[in-house]
Amino acid sequence: MSKAQFDAAVAIVQSLPADGPVKPSQEDQLYFYKYYKQATIGNVNTERPGMLDFVGKAKWDAWKSVEGTSTEDAYKAYYEKLLKILDRCWRTR
Repeated sequence: MSKAQFDAAVAIVQSLPADGPVKPSQEDQLYFYKYYKQATIGNVNTERPGMLDFVGKAKWDAWKSVEGTSTEDAYKAYYEKLLKILDRCWRTR
């Protein structure tokens, strides 16, 4: 898995229209988030958000769950998840 393939996958995910035919679930979005952060930053480097920041805590917990994952493995997980979502969308048409 190359950085170029990862970057292409990120560009696709970030450009998905909100009202388009491919709609990642919230679970899918957290999956992309955690592997994007792990691939681009590495392990969690911030404090866990406060108890009333539900979105921030969900994102932090997701990222923390992949702590220790290598950059290469994070690239691969992100890329493969996109392929699964696109395949799922294609099969339901």
